[in-house]
Amino acid sequence: MNAYPNQVFLNGQFVSVPDTQPTSLINPADEQAWIEVQSASLATLSSAVEGAEKSFHQIWKSLTPGKRAAALYRVAAEIRKNQRRIAEAESKNIGKPISDAMDEVGLGARVFEYYAGAISQFGGQTLPVASGGLDYTVREPLGVVAAITPWNFPFPIACWKVAPALAAGNCVILKPATISPLSALLLGEIIQQAEIPEGVLQILPGSGGLLGPAFSKESRIRKISFTGSTEVGKEIMRMASDQLQRVSLELGGKSPNIVFADADLDKAAGQSPMSVYANTGQDCCARSRIFVEAPVYDEFVAKFIESTRQIKVGDPMKPDTQIGPMVSSDQRDSVETFIQSARDAGRNIRIGGDRPLNKGFYLSPTVITDIEFGDRCWKEEIFGPVVCVTPFTNEVEMMKEVNNTPYGLSGSVWTRDLHRALRISRGIESGVISVNSHSSVHVEAPFGGFKASGIGRDLGINAMEGYTELKNIYIPDLQ
Repeated sequence: MNAYPNQVFLNGQFVSVPDTQPTSLINPADEQAWIEVQSASLATLSSAVEGAEKSFHQIWKSLTPGKRAAALYRVAAEIRKNQRRIAEAESKNIGKPISDAMDEVGLGARVFEYYAGAISQFGGQTLPVASGGLDYTVREPLGVVAAITPWNFPFPIACWKVAPALAAGNCVILKPATISPLSALLLGEIIQQAEIPEGVLQILPGSGGLLGPAFSKESRIRKISFTGSTEVGKEIMRMASDQLQRVSLELGGKSPNIVFADADLDKAAGQSPMSVYANTGQDCCARSRIFVEAPVYDEFVAKFIESTRQIKVGDPMKPDTQIGPMVSSDQRDSVETFIQSARDAGRNIRIGGDRPLNKGFYLSPTVITDIEFGDRCWKEEIFGPVVCVTPFTNEVEMMKEVNNTPYGLSGSVWTRDLHRALRISRGIESGVISVNSHSSVHVEAPFGGFKASGIGRDLGINAMEGYTELKNIYIPDLQ
């Protein structure tokens, strides 16, 4: 018997799907295949939609807010009970350091708790209208919605799509990334343990190339929420237009980290490395372009490199590991092409760029200086532990380059000057900005991007609103 569920979660049960090709999962730390996970078929998807629609109309839509909140609180409690097991699965599946995985599972529990509490606070408005009478709005669930999650943060992102959708009264079909389905399937176990009605959450591991287009052709799926690459997000939006499905997209990024001369350099240089290297750089929020005011450029770079040198790279199952392997050999190879292009152009690889261990898909944290703004490593999303650093002397010209990117997801500003912090934060074309910090995610606050970084928002009340239709009702004065 497998230590982890490896079948499709359909209508409250784990079921076998005949005649499909299973996915063999590779542990990135030792390069060994260790578990096979079954794949959903198009017939499975049809059954999932049918079951979800039935559960929506017969149970979940009409469940009282108090009972729906209690159900989500039970899910959160079961997540906490199973925190270590879920974290270990995540670590083995994608190479995430166990300490990070534990934190992320805890985040998932907090997300369910937040939306359980939000249910009683979520509603419409009464509006004074010129003609008199009573005019009010209500928010109604969409029905069956699809959530497509990425491989870099599988469990927390699954939670922050599923929880607000369920809280708003929808039923959800969850499609985890092909290579990272385990924590999502463990969420299926949690749903069972929490006694959530059958069909409220369906979980379909398998090929995104097969299931993704099928979601957009299924008229009973009212919304698709996707986190992943900008290229795939654009394709989902194109396909969803045929059915006029709602979409929310959280996509790529190329975020800036701006350090002014008056900043606390020890703090900025001490914290900034993990703003780009955490999760081995496989993070759309990674602050991979650092702008440093010229008078402190050399000092900051020296401190940053020293902080980078202190980062512990190694076995993701060890509690002191800060950076594990990359998710796959292909992903590492892709990142190495960026590093090689910088070498070929004569850029200065100040630290890193090598493979620190003989086994596993490891890549050392890398700092590149003396770049030009046309370089691939400066312009394109690398999705690996690589950062480029450049000096600036003119704030106006610096801000032009900060915004000279198709992306606009995140970013940081380091300064002691409050007026400057406000001015720069307002000027950056990004959805999430941190001042003297690199914290991007807060359960209570909206998360999402500008421009090619996406449409819509996860987290906060905004996410819950995105899983509803807004209806206006007018009743005239009875006179």
